[in-house]
Amino acid sequence: MTATVPHSPPVVLITEELAPSVLKVLGDDVEVRHVDGTDRSALLPALAGAAAVLIRSATRIDAEALAAAPNLTVVARAGIGLDNVDVEAATARGVMVVNAPTSNVVSAAEHAVALLLAAARQIPAADATLRAGRWERSSFMGVELAGKTVGVVGLGRIGVLVAQRLAAFGVELVAHDPYIQPGRAAQLGVRLVSLEELLRESHVISIYLPRTPETLGLIGAEQLAMTRRGVIVVNAARGGLVDEEALADAVKSGQVGAAALDVYATEPTTDSPLFGLPNTVVTPHLGASTTEAQDKAGTAVAHSVRLALRGEFVPDAVNVQAGGVVAEEVRPGLPLAEKLGLVFTAVAGGLAQSVTVDVRGELAEFDVAVLQLAVLKGVFSDVVEEQVTYVNAPLFAEQRGLEVALTSDPESPTYRNLVTVRGAMADGRPVTVSGTLYGKNRVARLTEVAGFEIDLAASGRLLFFTYADRPGVVGAVGAALGEAAVNIAGAQVSRTTDGGEALMAVTVDSPVSAELLEEIAGRIGAREARAADLDTL
Repeated sequence: MTATVPHSPPVVLITEELAPSVLKVLGDDVEVRHVDGTDRSALLPALAGAAAVLIRSATRIDAEALAAAPNLTVVARAGIGLDNVDVEAATARGVMVVNAPTSNVVSAAEHAVALLLAAARQIPAADATLRAGRWERSSFMGVELAGKTVGVVGLGRIGVLVAQRLAAFGVELVAHDPYIQPGRAAQLGVRLVSLEELLRESHVISIYLPRTPETLGLIGAEQLAMTRRGVIVVNAARGGLVDEEALADAVKSGQVGAAALDVYATEPTTDSPLFGLPNTVVTPHLGASTTEAQDKAGTAVAHSVRLALRGEFVPDAVNVQAGGVVAEEVRPGLPLAEKLGLVFTAVAGGLAQSVTVDVRGELAEFDVAVLQLAVLKGVFSDVVEEQVTYVNAPLFAEQRGLEVALTSDPESPTYRNLVTVRGAMADGRPVTVSGTLYGKNRVARLTEVAGFEIDLAASGRLLFFTYADRPGVVGAVGAALGEAAVNIAGAQVSRTTDGGEALMAVTVDSPVSAELLEEIAGRIGAREARAADLDTL
């Protein structure tokens, strides 16, 4: 009797301090290990057995670290910024990178407002002098926000929250963001303007943009010279968006009345030209430093890790070409699409030259780009030796010259929802498989394989035989499988015409070897015999 080898739980490596709630979310079905992520000599060996690694900002996951982690499925950053993760290298290796894009938005917005108020009323300087034993009330003349024009550069998640909070102060809100529609800005009570208009009109300029090559140095000496004299500048987004030297010069000259910063071009730092100036408020990147934000960041990425380790779609994966937020109505279609991709390749007998994913019915009312991704994941699952993920499936297609297209139509004449994968082989032979989500539980079912209509659960181990329709074939297949001690869970025959070509789909309880499949094909004179194990997905 062969001993059963116990299944080892996946290893989740935590490299920095995270909220205790993270461990609760990860659950008992993973093995959690800890290591100091700043110690490379300890980190690299620890990565060798890791399926997932949870980090914050101090751990660097670069190409070297990824090479040391052959089993790695996901890198999870408990926060927003990914400056310490080589996303391109992770993508090339099929490793998913996730973050917590909304975990700290409230904390960051509140901190930005706090910086603005502190700068407007010179609170830090007044606090320092009083603590030093000096009552200098007349030295600290502030300004009210009411009635002032506040310019918000970037109406992303944080920019919107800041605008909403500042509206309560009775300010006029203007914003510059080329990626937001005027209608959406109007709903927020914000007037969209050009960057130059914003600089010239605003009493306060507050910045909420990502750091990219386009935004680096966005506000420099030339831009600061356009502003109202005495303007207040707040940057709680990313360091380097505002030229710190230019900002310090503008503060010294009085062009900028006050500056408030939480982020710097180089971090950590204790040497900025702004630190020695009296009318500045500076904090050491505290935007996300609240108990609530840290707890939300940790639990969010822990949920993502659980999804990734199960091979499921992860909404917060930054290197998955999903086309945007995946609607809840579309997510049940992901496992169906993966299975269709696997069956497609099995029936095709190899990799096609082109694949088109056609989505019809109620699913097509949403963005279904992710279904194309899921099909590719299934297509390559039995083609390449590497682990296929939502991350690297498009790379496999590109490397092998597979042309991929997506079509959709809300109209579906036969099913409420229907996903069809059709393609062409090198010899011009067409291959098609289709499936639907059936019933209130949205169970995945196959509806068509290679031009034959069927109604079969998209699960388990499937065998497909294409042959000339005649009596005795079903019995011959059953006898051959019985002799090999392979139990049949279900079988279905579809044919084009009486006595024409037929397709037999058989669901079995145990694996069928290539040799047995070939033997059965020989017995029944099958034109094609294929196998697809949907349990591998």
